[in-house]
This record gives sequence, structure tokens and C-alpha cells, in this order.
Amino acid sequence: MILVTFQEMLDRLNLETLTHVARVALIAAGGYIIIRIIAVVVRRTLTRNASEQSKILIHKMIIYTGAALIVIFILDELGVKLSTLLGAAGVLGVALGIASQKSIGNIISGFFLVSDKTFEVGDAIKVGTIVGVVHSLDLLSIKLRTFDNTLIRIPNDLIITTEITNITRFPIRRMDLAITVTYESDLSRTRDVLLEIAGENLLCLQEPSPFFLIKNFTASGVEILFAVWFEKTRFVDVKNSVFMSIRERFDQEGIVLSVMEVKVSYPSGNTLPVPAQPLTEQQD
Repeated sequence: MILVTFQEMLDRLNLETLTHVARVALIAAGGYIIIRIIAVVVRRTLTRNASEQSKILIHKMIIYTGAALIVIFILDELGVKLSTLLGAAGVLGVALGIASQKSIGNIISGFFLVSDKTFEVGDAIKVGTIVGVVHSLDLLSIKLRTFDNTLIRIPNDLIITTEITNITRFPIRRMDLAITVTYESDLSRTRDVLLEIAGENLLCLQEPSPFFLIKNFTASGVEILFAVWFEKTRFVDVKNSVFMSIRERFDQEGIVLSVMEVKVSYPSGNTLPVPAQPLTEQQD
């Protein structure tokens, strides 16, 4: 083991070495401050009207590019020959390029997603069978926060080739309720009661107006489509209040929701009832 005395260390730390150290520290600190200033200025001016995901991508590009330039300046200050370094980086870049074709595809797909503007950060979207709120849009993937508060990462190249449904793109939504009533129920009164429910519910919009349609006559009863419009942020409140009102008013008015029974006869005379479809909800 070679022991270095304190005096030897002082001898090595000559004025030139200390100058190089000071310059490196100045480049790192000054470069960091300049990059942060540029990022803030660009975010507040040039990207003022851009979407949130565009701002995020531009911000990251500025940070990554600035960091690369700082590293280059520091290496130059330390006397590293950049030509030799760039030559080695070229060989390494080819190897990394072959190994990271998937990542490059994700980055390119990320730019397509930003330009397409199908969704923004904060929108609730459906990708395949996954439903969640867009938490972030990065260079390689998007992250969704599901309604049970889990985080899901989906690669950009998968997003670009999958059907996407933006649930909250527009400020209002329509809730479709599929209802089946018995043939004994008064259809005119059923229509009036449903429209009254929508009119009395402060969460249901009157413009566009509620929608009532007799869809079909089936073996179990008369199929009805009833739809109400509401503000996109009030989905749970609207669904609960409308369902509860329908159940309560139908009981008061003697309107019976259809329950089909398939009767199977046994020698003892007993029958086996099988309930049919309940009140369900669809979305547009």
C-alpha cells in the first residue's frame, strides 16, 4: 500500500489543478442554472398554448440536451479528446441502436401521440380493457392512474396501435340506461316518469334534453333506452341518484321492471325461476 502524505497531496494540488476544478464546478453550476432558466422561459412563453404533454416532452428534451452539453464541456475542460470519445461513442451507439430499437420506436410514437392530441394529461381514457386517468406522457410510455389508485405503464408503440377511447374529452357526457318493463306497465306513464326524474334531478342537464326510446319488444318485456346528459365530473353522483329515483318512482307508480322466468316443470310440480337482465347502464 502506498501512503500519500498530506504534504504530497498539497504539492499535487497546484494552481493549475485548482483552476481546472474551479472551472469544472463553475461549468456544472452555471450550466444547471442556465438550463433551468431556459426551461422555465420556454414553458411560460413559447409553450403557453401547448398541451400539457407537449410541455412535459419539451421540458425533458431541454433538460437532457443541456445535461449532455454540460458533460461535453466538462470533459473538454478535463483535457479529454472529444474526437476519440466520439469515435468510441459511435461504435457504442451502433451497438445500443441495435439493442434499443424498441425504445426508439417508443420515442417516435411518443411524438406522434403529442401531435395527434387524442388525449391530454388529466383525461380519463380507455386503452383496450384498461381504464384510467392519464398521469404522465413520457418519451417511452404513458402512465395511467386507475380508479382504484394503481399506476399502469403502457409503452407508446402499443398506444399508437391500440384503439383509444377518451371518456372525458368533452365537458359533458351522456349516460344511457337500458330498462326493460313488463307488458302490463303503462308505457306512456313510464316515459313521463323517466322524463320527470331527469327534470327534477339537478345533476342532469336539460340541454341537450333527456332521451326516451322504445327499442324493442322481447320475450321478457319492452326494452327502453333512457339517456341523460351530465357534466363529466359528476358521473358517480348522477348514476346513483338516477338509479335510486327510478327504483323509488317505479314502485310508487306501479311500473314493474321485467324479470323473465324460465319455468322447468318437475314431477312434484315445482318450478325453477331464472331472473333475467337487471337495469344496466351504457356510456357514449
